[in-house]
Amino acid sequence: MSDIQFDRICLIGIGLIGSSIAHDLRRLSLTREIVVADHGAAALKRAEELRLGDRYLASAADAVRDADLVIVCVPVGASEAVAKEIAGSLKPGAIVTDVGSTKASVIAQMQPHMPDNVNFIPGHPLAGTEKSGPDAGFPGLFEGRWCIFTPLPGTNEDALRKLRRFWETLGSKVDEMDAEHHDKVLAIVSHLPHLIAYNIVGTADDLETVTESEVIKYSASGFRDFTRLAASDPTMWRDVCLHNRDAILEMLARFSEDLAYLQRAIRWGEGDKIFDLFTRTRAIRRSIVQAGQDVDAPDFGRPHGLEKK
Repeated sequence: MSDIQFDRICLIGIGLIGSSIAHDLRRLSLTREIVVADHGAAALKRAEELRLGDRYLASAADAVRDADLVIVCVPVGASEAVAKEIAGSLKPGAIVTDVGSTKASVIAQMQPHMPDNVNFIPGHPLAGTEKSGPDAGFPGLFEGRWCIFTPLPGTNEDALRKLRRFWETLGSKVDEMDAEHHDKVLAIVSHLPHLIAYNIVGTADDLETVTESEVIKYSASGFRDFTRLAASDPTMWRDVCLHNRDAILEMLARFSEDLAYLQRAIRWGEGDKIFDLFTRTRAIRRSIVQAGQDVDAPDFGRPHGLEKK
């Protein structure tokens, strides 16, 4: 059944998130035309082979002309360059949003270049996998996942309502918060876990007393799951680190203090402190399952490559 919400939607960047949105636009018939823009010739060609859009352009400025909804799906470090490129071509009244994992930085990069006659509404769908590129996307990625808006003061309520309806149609639960709070929340629930994963896998790779073949051969579920996070797009996560620096450094400092506490407890044989910590953290896992953010199923062998996180 058709539910046209926007006549023309432009996707700038056709990686995992952009391609997954494109799949859902087709599946749900939410627009009459999908315009795909990407500076990468190979990505654009692959998007066309996958029939993710109706038109494919290397120029974002050309792609956004007459678009009612523009979704910027690029690494956060490229946000300002995209904003500068599209600013003079945006349709009056258009909604411009993004999917970046950091919001204060994206706002600082994009807002100064947004014309007064468009509706800039920063957003962040909390969904993804460790895969990247046009082939990584799939329909239903956003089903049951949160999408957070960080609207600016004076945001047009009708535009906000339209964008909320759009993400809810894709299956997301929508919430709003200010950009600084968003960045602090994401630093602990997403950015810090990825940094820990990158670091642990890097440590294993550096060990001279354990061969690479042994690391791979004997990987238990804990290390294996860390490698899944550590396989995420290096460009995207480099930009996250650089553009959410303050919040990430604060969380790293807290983590270092807690790790030192655990280190002391192990050194001095303080089993009660170790047990109390593990009991408390186990309860967090149960809360996540109860909130519907994961399933209570044995982990080994689950299809992580297709799984939303």
